[in-house]
Amino acid sequence: MALAGNDGKAMLSGIKVLDLTTVVFGPYATHILQDLGAEVLKIEAPETGDISRWLGPPAKTPGMSPTFFAINGGKRSAVLDLKQADDLATMHRLTSECDVFVLNVRGKSAARLGLDYASVKARNPNVIYVHCVGFGQDGPYAAEPAYDDVIQAASGATSLPSRVDGDPKARYMPSLIADKVSGLHAAYAALAAIVHKLRTGEGQYVEVPMFEAFTQFMLVEHLGGLTFDPPSGPVCYFRQIDPDRQPFPASDGYVSIVPYTEQSWPKLLAALGVPETLEDERFATREARMANLGALYQLLATLTVTRTVAELMRICRSIDLPAQPARDIATVREDEHLAATGFFARREHPSEGAYFEMRHPVAFAAWPARERGLPPGLGEHEPRFSANDA
Repeated sequence: MALAGNDGKAMLSGIKVLDLTTVVFGPYATHILQDLGAEVLKIEAPETGDISRWLGPPAKTPGMSPTFFAINGGKRSAVLDLKQADDLATMHRLTSECDVFVLNVRGKSAARLGLDYASVKARNPNVIYVHCVGFGQDGPYAAEPAYDDVIQAASGATSLPSRVDGDPKARYMPSLIADKVSGLHAAYAALAAIVHKLRTGEGQYVEVPMFEAFTQFMLVEHLGGLTFDPPSGPVCYFRQIDPDRQPFPASDGYVSIVPYTEQSWPKLLAALGVPETLEDERFATREARMANLGALYQLLATLTVTRTVAELMRICRSIDLPAQPARDIATVREDEHLAATGFFARREHPSEGAYFEMRHPVAFAAWPARERGLPPGLGEHEPRFSANDA
């Protein structure tokens, strides 16, 4: 495939994405595509719109939540009532005009609306159809609904806290992590399908199931000994469920210190003034340290608690050891590194006033990041792509 020079346009410039998704999974994927330059036309239901519009308190206008702001900037918002024949006909027209159609409508409902892959392909033979589903469509859970909590439970993620602290109570991770991980899968899947289409001219059906995507993500390390048949050991990566593997206490807070390599422990213990620790037979060799890692973490905690966070950071930086203060999430916006890199930008919204926007985290040398468009009000735009605007 011949490569053209830098034309100054966004990398996905000219790619039209029709977005019929809600909450976080699908909208996070289309948010990434929008950040890379695609035009994203978001179709929302009348009156309430995307559920994510209501996930958190707005600054001024109901339906303009912080979560919606985080993953919908720059999209166009159009309202269609797909129960009405005229609006459904408009939706069908849009599916014939888009390059990529992303939806999280379940299979039977999509077919009833004429939005299943076969129907859309009949109108748009080379469409890239990205179906964001809860479960793979060839399994017994295919028709079941799914949200982040459900997928965390089904994947075994809710059992991990118990393996750390011994409390048998199943618990969710305090993040929409299954939604966001699945959204990343949907974004790269769409990009791969776009490359395939550029090479062959062919669109395709792409299925992105949350359950399989998040289970694969979690079991990279946590399938553990069950990887082999017969098993070579227990499930889970032991280091991740070690109850002593936590940020270390300082006299005025906590610090994450990661002496991960074989050379790290001697340097760290020497810097803390206790190089003789490695003479203890429990810690004298790599194998012994691995077998007694919990005890070593406990010992390290007794050494860190007498020093301030600043002192521990100076020590770790002096020996090039990975470390960072354990910050309260409410203070991350003031982080000096993020300030220096311009990660947060203070913007003005016409209805909501000042707000903070997070920039796309990946930088591309061939295409300087552009200013993202503002999060749209519900139905702010007409149901058409901007290329068709008069």
